[in-house]
Amino acid sequence: MKNKFLSATIILICGGFLTKILGFIIKIIYTRIILEEGVSLYSLVMPTYSLLITIATLAMPLAISKLVAEGKIRSIRILLSSLMIMILVNTLIIVTMFLASKFIAFELLKNKEAYVLLIACTLTLPFISISSIIKGYYFGKQRNMPYVVSNVLEQVIRLILIATLLPYFVKKSILIGVCAFILLNIISEIFSIIILLAFAPKNFLIERNDLKPHLSIMKEVLGVSLPTVSSRLIGNIGFFFEPIILTNVLLFVGYDNSFILREYGAYNAYSIALLSMPSFFIAAISSALVPEISKFFYQKNYKMVKRRFNQALIIALVLGLSFSCLIFLFREPLLVTLYNTTSGSDYIKVLAPFFVLFYLESPIISTLQGLGLANFTMKITFWGIVLKTVILGVLSFLKIGIYGLVISEIVNIIFVVFLNYHQIKKVLKNY
Repeated sequence: MKNKFLSATIILICGGFLTKILGFIIKIIYTRIILEEGVSLYSLVMPTYSLLITIATLAMPLAISKLVAEGKIRSIRILLSSLMIMILVNTLIIVTMFLASKFIAFELLKNKEAYVLLIACTLTLPFISISSIIKGYYFGKQRNMPYVVSNVLEQVIRLILIATLLPYFVKKSILIGVCAFILLNIISEIFSIIILLAFAPKNFLIERNDLKPHLSIMKEVLGVSLPTVSSRLIGNIGFFFEPIILTNVLLFVGYDNSFILREYGAYNAYSIALLSMPSFFIAAISSALVPEISKFFYQKNYKMVKRRFNQALIIALVLGLSFSCLIFLFREPLLVTLYNTTSGSDYIKVLAPFFVLFYLESPIISTLQGLGLANFTMKITFWGIVLKTVILGVLSFLKIGIYGLVISEIVNIIFVVFLNYHQIKKVLKNY
């Protein structure tokens, strides 16, 4: 019997490697074009953008992947039902953000330039959502080549657009340049959607009855996606409040706005970005893991559930340990090569040893989702974010700059990984 999990993982890792190499090149180019001022501005709105994407996509790829893999419902009906949900959700988000962006920028982030960037972020959401729905279908069918091809070609298009168009916009102003960088996502996502549709099977026909709203299917989709997105949403809400709490507390204790913007930009755009770059390997494992765990658990083949979990965990541990050590040892040469700066090097020195656990988090959570325990991960994520936010708030009053954020991040990773892992061992012990 073909080992679809390993073959799917290898395809996703190879595709992820190509995508990440292109991503490296893109990041090198755009950080050098928009300079540290632009990077800091982009980092400031990134938590809000991340929250918006989480709400807009509503964990649909995972929900669609799970339902398609089980094969109980026609795939086209799952996709169309998901699309109807997405249209409603995105409409609500766009209206809300057009009304609330000015308040978020002026009052919470304390930066007037963030207003235009938040509007730009909002306009990209419908295209990201449609792309995520189609990708979920291919994950469920365990056809990973369309996803890989679309991702690679999407990055190629982004690279060309950034290299040719971004310098023109940056000449007008850094703000216009960062805004253009965000809006270029629309063109690349449209291209990705076209590529994904080109791989659709020839017998993928839409019947008249498929176009009718199927409330029972929508309910099933939401039954999987809502607990999952709730977990991610909690994480992103914490991420959303992170710069708000940090900025306001540090301003209160005497730091100036330029220091906060510069150091928070270095932490997010350089330290965390570098440490999380190899996570595409882990993302590939996790994406292939969900349909496999769901399928074997549905079939009551618990032996294979345990085997897949152990395989994923061992691969993630080996890769995580290797990458964490390499980044720790060569952090300054890597920062200079990629971003032409050494900013954020000291933060990496503290974070890197604990990022081994960060690499284990994704396959552990994916396994819990495949076992139908998304609600548990949501609770753990919630308490992890509460713990992180409290620690961040308290330590920021101690005048240790961004290190309050560094320490709170480490505590959150340890808390979430160990409790989720304990739950999996507890559940699988019964089978």
